[in-house]
Amino acid sequence: MQDHRSQVRRILLITLVLNLLVMTLKAMVGIATGSLSLQADALHSVTDSANNILGLVANRFSSPMPDREHPYGHQKFEALAALGIATFLGIACFEILQGAINRIFIESQSVEISPAELSLLIIVLAVNIFVAVYEGKVGTRINSAILIADAKHTMSDIWVTILVMAGLVGVWQAKVLNLPQLQWLDVILAFPVALLVFRSGWSVLQDNLPWLVDQAAIAPEAIHHIVMEVPGVVNCHDIASRGVIGRQVFVEMHLIVDAPDVTTAHKITEEIEARLSAKYDPIRVVIHIEPPDYKRDQISFGNSENLTSN
Repeated sequence: MQDHRSQVRRILLITLVLNLLVMTLKAMVGIATGSLSLQADALHSVTDSANNILGLVANRFSSPMPDREHPYGHQKFEALAALGIATFLGIACFEILQGAINRIFIESQSVEISPAELSLLIIVLAVNIFVAVYEGKVGTRINSAILIADAKHTMSDIWVTILVMAGLVGVWQAKVLNLPQLQWLDVILAFPVALLVFRSGWSVLQDNLPWLVDQAAIAPEAIHHIVMEVPGVVNCHDIASRGVIGRQVFVEMHLIVDAPDVTTAHKITEEIEARLSAKYDPIRVVIHIEPPDYKRDQISFGNSENLTSN
């Protein structure tokens, strides 16, 4: 399996620098205008940089190559880092909701915003969009959980920035058009954006939890169907799989073959591995050959259906 860690590390370093730039611009404009929502957004951007640092740490330990201490590779470190990002997304969602409630019931300070300061926020938005698209595209191409998760987090930051910009434009136009009601736009929009952030976190959780809890990666019936089509296979049972399709899958099975010698049986197992690899690569397959007279009806653990091939 190809090791993309150096490429992931380079992208995380680039996005770390960009996220620090975004955080600094938001903090400067937030302090200058007195906008608490923008200052909170700057704090939210701290999580972007923290995610990059977390990703760099996980990248250091997430080699897909097996070794003596980790014969199944190290990719669960990357999945753990992705879950850390999901946690950050949950915290960000809480911060957004808390900030909106504070604006409704507590905050009464006026906010002053100028077109020049809004222009800086447009630059911030453009940088966030670039980071999200770039990370997401590369992460999908090389199947990097940490890059995909971080791209989703950055995408949530884009919506938060749009929310803040909409609210500040409303504040700006409230005085120009003599419509004080527009000052509540940022508070109103805070709630749906918080739900978008929560959805991003939930998506990251769904993508990585199956890897950590060893959920079945492939339906045993699908594996059984492929194996039974190989000439010389008499029976295939006790099938188990784990991992994530497209990232790394591990498969174990017991097999009965019609073979006069070990060499022929070995060729049958190699054909099985080739067919499974053609559909589910990267995949590692362990096959245990049973005696010809062995009987077993269950194709997988906990399956009481008789699916033995006749």
